[in-house]
Amino acid sequence: MEIPKVNTVNSVWKLPTFTWAVIFGLGALLTFIFYAGIKFLLRQWGAPEYGYAYLIPAITLFLIWQKKNLLQSTPFVGSWSGLVIAAVGVVLFFLGELSALHIIIQYALLVVIFGLVLAFAGVQGFRIIWVPLLLLVFMIPLPGFIYQGLSENLQLLSSSIGVAVIRLFGISVYLEGNVIDLGTYKLQVVEACSGLRYLFPLMTLGFIAAYFFKVAFWKRAVIFLSTIPITVLMNSFRIGMIGVLVDHWGQGMAEGFLHYFEGWVIFMASTGVMVAEMWLLTKLSKDTRPLQEVFGLDWPAPAPKDAAVNYRSIPKPFVVASVMLVAAGIITASLPHRTEAHLVRKDFSEFPMTLGEWHGKQQRLEQIYVDALNFDDYIMSDFIDNDRHLVNLYVGYYASQRADKVPHSPRACIPGGGWEISSLTQRDVKGVTVDGVPLRVNRLVIARGDNRQLVYYWFQQRGRVVTSEYLVKWYLFWDALKKNRTDGALVRFVTPVEPGHDIVEADERLASFAKLVAPQLATYIPE
Repeated sequence: MEIPKVNTVNSVWKLPTFTWAVIFGLGALLTFIFYAGIKFLLRQWGAPEYGYAYLIPAITLFLIWQKKNLLQSTPFVGSWSGLVIAAVGVVLFFLGELSALHIIIQYALLVVIFGLVLAFAGVQGFRIIWVPLLLLVFMIPLPGFIYQGLSENLQLLSSSIGVAVIRLFGISVYLEGNVIDLGTYKLQVVEACSGLRYLFPLMTLGFIAAYFFKVAFWKRAVIFLSTIPITVLMNSFRIGMIGVLVDHWGQGMAEGFLHYFEGWVIFMASTGVMVAEMWLLTKLSKDTRPLQEVFGLDWPAPAPKDAAVNYRSIPKPFVVASVMLVAAGIITASLPHRTEAHLVRKDFSEFPMTLGEWHGKQQRLEQIYVDALNFDDYIMSDFIDNDRHLVNLYVGYYASQRADKVPHSPRACIPGGGWEISSLTQRDVKGVTVDGVPLRVNRLVIARGDNRQLVYYWFQQRGRVVTSEYLVKWYLFWDALKKNRTDGALVRFVTPVEPGHDIVEADERLASFAKLVAPQLATYIPE
């Protein structure tokens, strides 16, 4: 391949009208192919955690436009590696389409975009704009199971630090998991207070700030990575101050407009901390440039009026990639609309409240927990046998596991209730089978003060019993692909371990209870 000569100062490379038409046409084709993933993505952006994502495509285009002068002076020779990357993205798309998993479709779109840019601009051109392109990653929400785990851990951390802030004001306070007990008032640090509403936009802002910060790479990395502790500490301070205000002026200080106003104040304060950090890093390095100059927000200069114009041709790798996408579009149009299989099941409201010698009473979860768990159906019942032993049964059923509609793992949720996990093992429950397979459960011994409880839980999904949270995700993808199903449930038993009693008794109790419950679940959790 003949490589075009590098331009002189008085010549620029531009795209002819036909090439622009091809690019816009390809953009329309990508919108058609990835329509389902894009539509779902826009719906996800409606959540408070991701509202900032609407701005990311525009910011990316602006950052690319900033490099206009450099791009106009750089010849584009295309790259066959870009074609390979785009092909990988197309394969990922069809996997996501066949499995009906939107997260795969969304990441496939990014892979295709990166591949197309590399196929057109070549390695030299791609190096100029790869960082602005990388910003697009921040517009894709985290997978549900990662989001939930992160949220639950941040809730615990923010609660602990928030209580420390409250105690600095001489206020007596007690913390149980995510519940801050002020005596006359109790504050629940719910998922919305985990700090993720600040973390995601602040990390995006930190990435942009690091991009503009014209200093050594390690300083840029510090700016970006520091957004995480800044968010955690500032959100914890916010929780602590809400506790102080509630202690002095009542529960109303934690609700309504003031609650959201405090959130905006904290986000702006976090931004201010990040700017101060940039100023400090500049001063410590004895950089005499003013912060405005160090923070290099430059505007591209217009091309010289007498500059010779060289029109770019379309590189062959980009042509082949375009043909591949046209073929993908034709295949997409011919594929039947894929929806999840319709399943027949009983509602948990019909679950029997008498099982052998066990008699149950259904409980109702508060709406705040219903919203957080986001299941489609559930049962929460306390069963008592003739000897007055108690077993709590909870099953959360999800007809379709998408985005934030995933079971919350007990090993992550239990600490939020103030319980400490003192033992975590796996155990086969003798004499109990599910769909012909011996029942294997996660066995937790949890403690809070002098109180102990024994917990059994497992994931019952599409005829399988799974104990690994990570293996659940693999089967979710596999069954979506092969069976067109992502339904499933979390099953959990809890029984207290009375003082002076051996935990073996509690094991026998849950095992005998499982023998009665497991056969019943098949009509409520489809196999």
